[in-house]
Amino acid sequence: MFEPFIEFVREIYGTNEFIPLHEPRFVGNEKEIISETIDSTFVSTVGEHVNNFETLIAEYTGVRYAVSTVNGTSALHIALKISGVGHDTEVITQSLTFVATTNAIHYCNAKPIFVDVDKETLGLCPNSLMNFLEEYCELRNDGYCWNKASNKKIVACIPMHTYGFPVKLEPIVKICEQFNIVLIEDAAQSLGSLYENKHTGNFGKVSVMSFNGNKVITTGGGGMLLTNDSEISKLAKHVTTTAKIPHPWKFDHDLVGYNYRLPNLNAALGVAQMNSLPKFIQAKRIIAKKYQEWGIANGYNFVCEPENTKANYWLNVVITENKKQRDEMLEITNNNNVMTRPAWTPMHKLKINQPSLRTDLINTDWLFDRLVNVPSSVPQKNE
Repeated sequence: MFEPFIEFVREIYGTNEFIPLHEPRFVGNEKEIISETIDSTFVSTVGEHVNNFETLIAEYTGVRYAVSTVNGTSALHIALKISGVGHDTEVITQSLTFVATTNAIHYCNAKPIFVDVDKETLGLCPNSLMNFLEEYCELRNDGYCWNKASNKKIVACIPMHTYGFPVKLEPIVKICEQFNIVLIEDAAQSLGSLYENKHTGNFGKVSVMSFNGNKVITTGGGGMLLTNDSEISKLAKHVTTTAKIPHPWKFDHDLVGYNYRLPNLNAALGVAQMNSLPKFIQAKRIIAKKYQEWGIANGYNFVCEPENTKANYWLNVVITENKKQRDEMLEITNNNNVMTRPAWTPMHKLKINQPSLRTDLINTDWLFDRLVNVPSSVPQKNE
């Protein structure tokens, strides 16, 4: 029953060979700029391309400050640390997310709390968040939000823009403000996505992005911390460069720091990729429209961008009728060299996150049983 879908995907990508889920595209001066960087010998964490890449991302997203890191996970780790997340604190997030989200929470010796997602956005549900906070939490005299069940402080909330679809940010922002919880946007997948004409990453006190090889643009491996707060920006840059006190030759460090700074060689690739970003987003939106139109005609339910948003459609999503149909689609497409994938195993199902406090995760479980990601690379013919 999935043969027509396989044929349609092959038509989009113009090949009978293996079709990956999302591969990078290098169509500009990537080779030239990397070669020049190698010749300069500035291939590590010092070099002009690191600052240039940060500036380009800040300008593109409209955020005032951008601090580059070696990957999205390290950016999230630092975002949590500088937001006050630590031992015996808790962080609210969605269970339908990549494991890096909870890994970063565990790095801080904190505990995740899982709330449900919204079926429309696939990201953190404002109603689920509010219901949890009203039932389990209270603002105490110290001004902080405390979990009455665990007697631990809830410091932060991390909604993720799943597959590039922006979450319902306006109500989430209001809820976090009401309960004095730091909002950290996980925008790892949403470069190029807008919420009410404003780029994702502008709504949290801190936000993070990823430039892994499977993202819209790539630095090979890389991440970015975004903020509109100059002090947070300075602190983030300081602790990601081993917290070294600036000096021409002395090695003094005033905090426990991390060697998380993005190398110049990787940043050079990012600078080159930024030139292609607008046409990459345009091409991906064209693919999404093709999928949606074909789906309507052929009985496939593709996820569309939520109201008041513009999605980058990092990964296109089909919602199958049930788990059995999901598994059949995954098996048949992959056996025919068309790469598809299920959603990540929800975090509340992983042993590494046990025990964990959670709300009813009805939508999370429903989506996990039905969701399939389909090929979403920028086609070579669109380069």
